[in-house]
Amino acid sequence: MIKRLLLALILGVSPIFLSTSLYADELAVASQVLPVNINKADAETLAQNLVGVGQSRAEAIVRYRDTYGPFFSIDDLTDVKGVGQSIVDKNRDRITLE
Repeated sequence: MIKRLLLALILGVSPIFLSTSLYADELAVASQVLPVNINKADAETLAQNLVGVGQSRAEAIVRYRDTYGPFFSIDDLTDVKGVGQSIVDKNRDRITLE
């Protein structure tokens, strides 16, 4: 019961709402991640929002961007040491360039 009340507060909905069939739909919407602009995001934001990217890789992405300029395609991330094609593929829907 307490978990449901806390979740209602976090989602900004009535606790009664959580007992309806719309509960699952609301959770799905709340769990969606907004795209991250890899040309503007700081290391902390990258680490928090990209799958398989911790603080160290996120800092490497920012360092690479600061050294070589903006990324022109999502696949350019593979030029960053420690970022392979599988990480890029896992995050393709989470990344934006603009």
